[in-house]
Amino acid sequence: MPHFEIHVADVNAAKTFYTGLFGWSFTAMPGGEDVGYHLIEGDQIGGESGLTAGLMLRMGDAPKAGGPVRGGTMTFEVAHCDTSYAWALANGGAEALPPQDYPGIGRCAYAEDGQGNIVGMITPAEGGN
Repeated sequence: MPHFEIHVADVNAAKTFYTGLFGWSFTAMPGGEDVGYHLIEGDQIGGESGLTAGLMLRMGDAPKAGGPVRGGTMTFEVAHCDTSYAWALANGGAEALPPQDYPGIGRCAYAEDGQGNIVGMITPAEGGN
Protein backbone atom coordinates (compact mmCIF):
# COMPACT_ATOMS: atom_id res chain seq x y z
CA MET A 1 0.00 0.00 0.00
CA PRO A 2 1.95 3.06 -1.13
CA HIS A 3 -0.59 5.72 -0.04
CA PHE A 4 -3.77 6.04 1.99
CA GLU A 5 -6.09 8.93 2.80
CA ILE A 6 -8.35 9.64 5.73
CA HIS A 7 -11.49 11.65 4.91
CA VAL A 8 -12.83 13.81 7.76
CA ALA A 9 -15.39 16.53 8.46
CA ASP A 10 -13.12 18.41 10.90
CA VAL A 11 -9.45 18.48 9.89
CA ASN A 12 -8.21 20.03 13.15
CA ALA A 13 -10.10 17.55 15.35
CA ALA A 14 -8.79 14.64 13.27
CA LYS A 15 -5.22 15.94 13.45
CA THR A 16 -5.52 16.14 17.24
CA PHE A 17 -6.99 12.61 17.43
CA TYR A 18 -4.31 10.95 15.26
CA THR A 19 -1.44 12.93 16.80
CA GLY A 20 -2.48 11.70 20.24
CA LEU A 21 -3.23 8.12 19.18
CA PHE A 22 -0.24 7.40 16.91
CA GLY A 23 2.13 10.38 17.36
CA TRP A 24 1.64 11.53 13.77
CA SER A 25 2.43 15.03 12.56
CA PHE A 26 0.77 16.87 9.70
CA THR A 27 1.98 19.32 7.06
CA ALA A 28 -0.40 21.29 4.83
CA MET A 29 0.16 20.26 1.21
CA PRO A 30 0.69 23.15 -1.21
CA GLY A 31 -2.17 23.14 -3.70
CA GLY A 32 -4.47 21.21 -1.37
CA GLU A 33 -5.87 24.17 0.52
CA ASP A 34 -9.40 23.84 -0.90
CA VAL A 35 -9.80 20.39 0.65
CA GLY A 36 -7.68 20.94 3.77
CA TYR A 37 -5.17 18.35 2.55
CA HIS A 38 -2.38 17.52 5.01
CA LEU A 39 0.44 15.04 4.50
CA ILE A 40 1.01 12.64 7.38
CA GLU A 41 4.40 11.87 8.92
CA GLY A 42 4.91 9.20 11.54
CA ASP A 43 6.54 5.94 12.42
CA GLN A 44 6.70 4.04 9.10
CA ILE A 45 4.72 6.76 7.24
CA GLY A 46 6.14 9.49 5.03
CA GLY A 47 9.72 10.39 4.22
CA GLU A 48 11.69 7.44 2.91
CA SER A 49 9.34 4.79 4.37
CA GLY A 50 7.68 3.84 1.09
CA LEU A 51 4.24 4.61 2.53
CA THR A 52 2.65 8.04 2.24
CA ALA A 53 -0.64 9.26 3.63
CA GLY A 54 -2.95 12.25 3.66
CA LEU A 55 -5.78 13.70 5.68
CA MET A 56 -8.46 15.73 3.90
CA LEU A 57 -11.96 17.14 4.14
CA ARG A 58 -14.68 14.60 3.44
CA MET A 59 -16.69 15.31 0.31
CA GLY A 60 -20.23 14.79 1.54
CA ASP A 61 -21.78 13.49 4.74
CA ALA A 62 -19.92 11.21 7.13
CA PRO A 63 -21.34 7.72 7.65
CA LYS A 64 -23.44 7.36 10.81
CA ALA A 65 -21.47 6.37 13.91
CA GLY A 66 -21.94 2.74 14.90
CA GLY A 67 -22.77 1.68 11.34
CA PRO A 68 -21.02 -1.08 9.41
CA VAL A 69 -17.44 -0.67 8.22
CA ARG A 70 -17.37 1.95 5.49
CA GLY A 71 -14.45 1.62 3.14
CA GLY A 72 -11.20 0.00 4.11
CA THR A 73 -9.82 -0.08 7.61
CA MET A 74 -6.26 0.85 8.43
CA THR A 75 -4.56 -1.05 11.25
CA PHE A 76 -1.36 0.24 12.83
CA GLU A 77 1.03 -1.45 15.24
CA VAL A 78 1.00 0.00 18.75
CA ALA A 79 3.00 -0.87 21.86
CA HIS A 80 -0.08 -1.51 24.03
CA CYS A 81 -3.41 -2.16 22.31
CA ASP A 82 -5.53 -1.67 25.44
CA THR A 83 -3.83 1.62 26.33
CA SER A 84 -4.21 3.00 22.80
CA TYR A 85 -7.83 1.88 22.64
CA ALA A 86 -8.62 3.52 25.97
CA TRP A 87 -6.94 6.73 24.78
CA ALA A 88 -9.03 6.69 21.60
CA LEU A 89 -12.30 6.33 23.54
CA ALA A 90 -11.33 9.10 25.96
CA ASN A 91 -10.40 11.49 23.13
CA GLY A 92 -13.34 11.59 20.74
CA GLY A 93 -13.31 8.01 19.50
CA ALA A 94 -15.99 5.38 19.92
CA GLU A 95 -16.03 1.63 20.25
CA ALA A 96 -16.00 -0.36 17.02
CA LEU A 97 -14.33 -3.58 18.27
CA PRO A 98 -12.94 -3.78 21.80
CA PRO A 99 -9.46 -5.28 22.32
CA GLN A 100 -9.36 -8.99 21.62
CA ASP A 101 -6.61 -11.60 21.42
CA TYR A 102 -6.05 -13.48 18.17
CA PRO A 103 -3.77 -16.49 18.75
CA GLY A 104 -0.52 -16.23 16.82
CA ILE A 105 -1.43 -12.73 15.58
CA GLY A 106 -1.73 -10.44 18.59
CA ARG A 107 -4.13 -8.19 20.45
CA CYS A 108 -6.25 -6.03 18.15
CA ALA A 109 -8.97 -3.39 18.50
CA TYR A 110 -10.89 -0.98 16.26
CA ALA A 111 -12.13 2.47 17.20
CA GLU A 112 -14.19 5.07 15.37
CA ASP A 113 -12.18 8.29 15.06
CA GLY A 114 -15.07 10.73 15.53
CA GLN A 115 -14.92 11.53 11.80
CA GLY A 116 -16.79 8.53 10.37
CA ASN A 117 -13.72 6.30 9.94
CA ILE A 118 -12.67 3.12 11.69
CA VAL A 119 -9.00 2.72 12.61
CA GLY A 120 -7.37 -0.44 13.91
CA MET A 121 -4.53 -0.96 16.34
CA ILE A 122 -2.58 -4.15 16.99
CA THR A 123 0.07 -5.28 19.41
CA PRO A 124 1.64 -8.29 17.68
CA ALA A 125 1.88 -11.60 19.53
CA GLU A 126 5.27 -12.52 20.95
CA GLY A 127 7.26 -14.13 18.15
CA GLY A 128 4.63 -13.00 15.62
CA ASN A 129 4.96 -10.57 12.75
